[in-house]
Amino acid sequence: MLKRIDIKQLRIGMYCSSWVSTDSFVKKSFLVNDQEELDQIINSGIREVYIDTSIGLDVMSKSASAAIAKKTTASVAPQNSNDLITNVSMSEELHQVSKPASATIAKKTTVSVAPQKSNDLVTPVSMSEELYQASKIVNRSKEAITSMFNEARMGKAVNVESAVSLVAEITSSVMRNPGALIGLARLKTKDDYTYMHSVAVCALMVSLARQLGLSDEETRESGLAGLLHDVGKMMIPLDILNNPGKLTDAEFTVVKEHPVAGHRMLLEGGTAGEIALDVCLHHHEKMNGTGYPDQLSGDNISLYARMGAVCDVYDAITSNRPYKQGWCPSQSLHKMAEWEGHFDKNIFQAFVKCVGIYPVGTLVRLQSDRLGVVVEQQAGKSLLLPMVRVFFSNKTNLYIMPQLVDLAHPKIGDKIVAREDAEKWQFQDINQYWLGDKAG
Repeated sequence: MLKRIDIKQLRIGMYCSSWVSTDSFVKKSFLVNDQEELDQIINSGIREVYIDTSIGLDVMSKSASAAIAKKTTASVAPQNSNDLITNVSMSEELHQVSKPASATIAKKTTVSVAPQKSNDLVTPVSMSEELYQASKIVNRSKEAITSMFNEARMGKAVNVESAVSLVAEITSSVMRNPGALIGLARLKTKDDYTYMHSVAVCALMVSLARQLGLSDEETRESGLAGLLHDVGKMMIPLDILNNPGKLTDAEFTVVKEHPVAGHRMLLEGGTAGEIALDVCLHHHEKMNGTGYPDQLSGDNISLYARMGAVCDVYDAITSNRPYKQGWCPSQSLHKMAEWEGHFDKNIFQAFVKCVGIYPVGTLVRLQSDRLGVVVEQQAGKSLLLPMVRVFFSNKTNLYIMPQLVDLAHPKIGDKIVAREDAEKWQFQDINQYWLGDKAG
């Protein structure tokens, strides 16, 4: 329901669909996220705003108007390329993905993520525009997850309600531009892997849910499940969790207990929904029945747990860990495609469409014999034609002035011919070429 209110009545958590400024009427939909943003709006000369109470908060008393909600601005439609993908060395050709009809979908949860703007109504933004917001969300997420997990380690109940606003922030960023936050979360350090892994899996689950065509509610609940999926690792002794060497059989047995431990912690908290409980317990199950803890197989694994398995593994193998350096995003997808019986094939194919055959941060060689880093996937365009920032000439063996190249532009006439290994070329930090001024 649309309601016209005075600017002085505006508060955090309201969904603004349009406003009346000093000299014009402006239609620009967004959610009021934090105090800084609220102050900017109030001081901008806007006199009145139209709020949508079906999406955001309604007018409340003055005593309640200072309540602070986390940032959940409007966002991007999912990339949904219809191209038949053939020029990749994966185990199977990637097809148009359909939602598995046999999957069991748990819909009712105890704690639900706050409603947001429908996916069908959002507006995309560029990678460069979203990186700033995404970087702030990543920093806040790290603090929140670290606090939550540390409390869990001390035996306190997991406060799922406190995670809801965090999921809303992550979801809104992914909806605006999925590559930004997912790319930033992948750059976690070895020391903060345990905490930032949960943030990354949350973002990946949101992106994958949208690709699979799940509802807005299911998408947000999937994100919450991703955020909480590894909470059981707080029961693992730190000397094992942070072990930089190869685990003994006994140590690995301890690690394998974390899904059951996490599931028990969420149950004891009493507010986790069915989806979060299921993903926490079963994200290490494999389609061929060789996973753990219950050795489930095929359709006995829920849709959400299958999604969790793909997202969890992808972020794990692309991240720097105490015991190994992360693989290149594109290389990781190729490796995962070769693991027969591990993942649901349809879900994995949908996941590739989310992150791209050449995900953000991948070093590639173009037909023009230049090297560049993938900067952004392009919604509605071929997964083989992302935005690439070239910075090195293989012909001259010299660095060149960085240049952003839109491979989907009909006049460019260039294309990716191979994925390259940054270590082989002895490039120190290729992330700077897609991060821009967010590097370092």
